[in-house]
Amino acid sequence: MADLVYQKIVTSLKKAINAGEFSDMRLPDERSLAESYSVSRSSVKRALGLMADQGIIFKKRGSGTFVNPLYLKQDSYFNYSGKNLGITDSFQANGQRPGIKVLKFDVVHPNKDLQDNLFLKPTEFVYSFKRLRLLDDVPFMIETGYIPIKLAPELSEQIASESIFNYVESELGKEVNKTYLTISAEPSDEEGKNLLHLKPIEPVGIMEGIFFLDDGTPFEFSTMKLHYKYFKYNSFVDANK
Repeated sequence: MADLVYQKIVTSLKKAINAGEFSDMRLPDERSLAESYSVSRSSVKRALGLMADQGIIFKKRGSGTFVNPLYLKQDSYFNYSGKNLGITDSFQANGQRPGIKVLKFDVVHPNKDLQDNLFLKPTEFVYSFKRLRLLDDVPFMIETGYIPIKLAPELSEQIASESIFNYVESELGKEVNKTYLTISAEPSDEEGKNLLHLKPIEPVGIMEGIFFLDDGTPFEFSTMKLHYKYFKYNSFVDANK
């Protein structure tokens, strides 16, 4: 599925920043970027806004837009901030080729906990799926998710093999931009040993929580098990928002 215009700008600018193309740490102005990418200024503004939310750049009033030097030094794999909280956008692949393998895709009746977490009635159903996330064909995450059918009635295994949240944004016109996550570490279980190739003495990172649409509707409950080598998390906090 093709990325939206502003996402392509973000991807391109990140690549340029990581390649050291802005030696003075200053980005071109919005008009120049719009001309360079042959897009509207609103697309550039949205891309820069997302990058600012993620702490990649910052705007200095009267001086321009600059690369955050701490971003260049950080070695975390996750940056859960900005407009889209999907793994595809939030995971820092660092040039590695991401991939998704769908292990299971079903329609099920949610248990009481899922009904409470997703604010569902006892008669409603959810998509249940398990996906293996890979980088250069090496597995690093097992993701188990539940999404109410009423919120994405056309969801399919094919869509689940790509970015679900990008599908929600491009096809349903909504954004998944809020989450409540708990983060912990546990001894690796049989699933972690088998799918993530962990040794019995190696831990697995756990991220579990609810993802919300921009109107506040709970969209997905998910549990993510990560190989401990990829369990590095980065967050940018703006107290003014």
